Amino acid sequence: MDYRKSKAPTNTVTRNIVDLGAETGNIYESVSIIAKRANQISTEIKQDLSKKLAEFASYNDSLEEVFENREQIEISRYYEKLPKPTLLATQEFVDHEVYYRDPSVQPANNQEEL
Repeated sequence: MDYRKSKAPTNTVTRNIVDLGAETGNIYESVSIIAKRANQISTEIKQDLSKKLAEFASYNDSLEEVFENREQIEISRYYEKLPKPTLLATQEFVDHEVYYRDPSVQPANNQEEL
């Protein structure tokens, strides 16, 4: 997912609780779906950031030496300015971009019973 193209706000937005619960019929189920998606997004962002920062890793024997790399600082600042995973997940949920299913509901069978 490209987080730069997301329409999610970078700060907290007040949402209507009735609107969030309308799609699933249960606000708690909606919040659970958003939370699970936020965890997925958080993991993706963390892996992406770790991969980019690993390019600048320098392995030294001395723990006292700390090198500040300008590119590394810029990458960190970029990721700090991104919307939080919960805001991204909520925006995806509101835009109907999140796929979810209820395991307690059986899928409709297209075959007729004999």
